[in-house]
Amino acid sequence: MIAGVGVDICSVDRMAAMITRHPGIVARLFTPAESEGRTTEQLAARFAAKEALAKALGAPAGLGWHEVKVMTGDDGAPTMVLSGGVAARAAQLRIGRVHLSMSHDGGLATAFVVCEEHQ
Repeated sequence: MIAGVGVDICSVDRMAAMITRHPGIVARLFTPAESEGRTTEQLAARFAAKEALAKALGAPAGLGWHEVKVMTGDDGAPTMVLSGGVAARAAQLRIGRVHLSMSHDGGLATAFVVCEEHQ
């Protein structure tokens, strides 16, 4: 059963400008494993993924950026690794699996998240 759905879109140019203005923002938003070797398009998609997950969880206050890691699985598909307050909120909602799709094209990055309840 679906427990939550979230979608977000991020301007790649806006992400690039934010990184230029605030060089430390990458470390604030992403772990080194998430950000190293990534293009601005990929960072924008990962940011959108974190925002989409927050929406799927009901956007509770206090969720930390590093408490959700957007990674690439062994099969090449994007995955999310939850910890801390994000994992606690997911457990509260009985979420057993998080599905993620990301894309970037035409200067925009988007992410779609579906949270599936434990069976």
